[in-house]
Amino acid sequence: MNFLVLLLVLWVEKFSAWRKHIQHDGPWLRLLTALERKPQWAGRPWLALALLVLLPLLVLGLILLLLAPVAYGWLALPVHLVVVIYSLGRGDLLAALGPFRDSWRRGDAEAAYLVARRDLSLEADEEGELLQRVQGHLVWQAYQSFFAVIFWYALLGPVAALAYRLVALSSEHATLPALREAAVQVRHGLDWLPVRVLAASFALVGNFAGVSRALLHELLSWDISAAQLVIITARAAGEIPEPVIGEAGVSSLDGLWQLLVRAAVFWYAGFAVWTLLI
Repeated sequence: MNFLVLLLVLWVEKFSAWRKHIQHDGPWLRLLTALERKPQWAGRPWLALALLVLLPLLVLGLILLLLAPVAYGWLALPVHLVVVIYSLGRGDLLAALGPFRDSWRRGDAEAAYLVARRDLSLEADEEGELLQRVQGHLVWQAYQSFFAVIFWYALLGPVAALAYRLVALSSEHATLPALREAAVQVRHGLDWLPVRVLAASFALVGNFAGVSRALLHELLSWDISAAQLVIITARAAGEIPEPVIGEAGVSSLDGLWQLLVRAAVFWYAGFAVWTLLI
């Protein structure tokens, strides 16, 4: 059933607007705000994080447990689908990049700086650095929005996928420094394995030698961040040239996107084989 859910997720992403109707974080954000307003939680960031993440997971686990014996478990399929869609990243990545791509293609650096700050929350001191940051933003957002979620769903099911997204939301929206730091540490642990699997996938669908050189010294490192690792290996796999303004710069974004698409196809093929074998 998990592979069917992953196929339905692609269909929903491509042909429907369900995602924006399902991804409502309001109730969870209100819980986060309520916890942060209570002084007793300020000194207990790990306990607060456990409550923010484990409470929804327990509710989901109970629902799945109740549905498991009904209709051979097929009634759980809509729950799986809704949870995975909710667990995907927020926003439309390609739509957000659109104004920057248009400005960069025209060679209008000033407009590119403005739209990068407005739409992507990115700033840089020079044109080449700005394009590199946008390239990194594309790769990182694709990873944390899609690859990390489907990795944990395929491995451990909807509870793990939801756990990843709730920890990510905690790291992004928590205002208490201790709580945010706790969420960042947990997210780093959750990212350690899937980001390396994706990096290995880049090697198989892109420049194997380039990724091998970039990944060799960081493969088992705990200190390098997931964002750094996935961006470095994506650039190596895609053989991204030096940043330039104009059509060539936009082509580098297209090349990274095609690399990500090939990696996604490779993952789905792997999941299909895995489903047939187990």
